[in-house]
Amino acid sequence: MVSIPTAGALIVSLIVLIILWIIISIPVYIAGKVVAGPNATIGRAMGATLLGPIVFTIVLVLGRIVLGSVAGLTILALIVAFFAWLWVYKELFRTGWLGALGIAILSVITTIIIVAILAVIGFVAFAL
Repeated sequence: MVSIPTAGALIVSLIVLIILWIIISIPVYIAGKVVAGPNATIGRAMGATLLGPIVFTIVLVLGRIVLGSVAGLTILALIVAFFAWLWVYKELFRTGWLGALGIAILSVITTIIIVAILAVIGFVAFAL
């Protein structure tokens, strides 16, 4: 028998998703502040963490459909999708391509540092 979630469960799930979205956006916000300065806001970081994966997935799927029939070109679809994600950073943070790459790299480094600090103080059970 399939169980249908209650309205309360759906609301709690939505609240948890929004909280996680905010938390995931913090490293992107920090990286954006370092690279783009005043153009970086938490709203833009949240937009980037929402739109980046969506654009990446759409471009990757379309690229695989178009290039998938040619052996060895599926990696090209991955590269184009990565640049599409960088384009989202570039547009939202009003920076250039190198700035967008800097935000992407620095946000990964920031995430690793935050997780390591949380692990040291006992907030993360299984870090990295």
